Amino acid sequence: MIKIGSYNIQKAIGMDARRKPERTLKVIQEMNCDVIALQEADKRFGPREATLTPQQIAEHTDYKVVPLATRDASIGWHGNAILVRRSMDILEFERLDLPTLEPRGAVMADVQINGHRVRVAAMHLSVIGTFRKRQIASLMDQLHARSNALPTVLLGDLNEWRDKAKSLKMFPDHFEVTSPGRSFPSAFPLASLDRIITSPEFTVQQSGVHRSDTARVASDHLPVWAHLLIGSPDTP
Repeated sequence: MIKIGSYNIQKAIGMDARRKPERTLKVIQEMNCDVIALQEADKRFGPREATLTPQQIAEHTDYKVVPLATRDASIGWHGNAILVRRSMDILEFERLDLPTLEPRGAVMADVQINGHRVRVAAMHLSVIGTFRKRQIASLMDQLHARSNALPTVLLGDLNEWRDKAKSLKMFPDHFEVTSPGRSFPSAFPLASLDRIITSPEFTVQQSGVHRSDTARVASDHLPVWAHLLIGSPDTP
């Protein structure tokens, strides 16, 4: 069993308009996932510094950062970052460009989890529907172009309010799109903007929204998670 999570941390600025990285780190530790995708992990302007440093993450959580950043002060790419348990091996990683009018991108990492090599792709898609569809198509093309096919999880803030939206149909039919629940805005959740998409090698056993008291104030998004089983339930 693998637990995967996604969290738009809003640059560690909470619903009280205060930037408190230690609060964000507390939520990350509460989630107790094997792999966590973060969105809006960097500040928006200037040198785009990370709001959570590798040192803070190492000191306050059981995670390490996949080294995706192109700047010394960052932990990701266009605000997207991936955290994995310290005990896991990071086998490969890559930054993925996406078509858009604004700076957007996705990140990918191959990690060793419980004896399985698994591919994780994290994204934060456009608020414009046309570009969301182009971005998903581009992301899938880039993943399928890789020479080694692996069990794959895609997750993040898709900025899509409707479960039956045309943009979600851009994922291949054999991929399962899971909406763990309403995650935005965190104080009174109305929309399932944060989703988890899995290749056929995975069975989604359970999914949900992390609704701790700290999570309700730490960001404008609540984190989402899913328990995944590699292989079908009948596989020995």
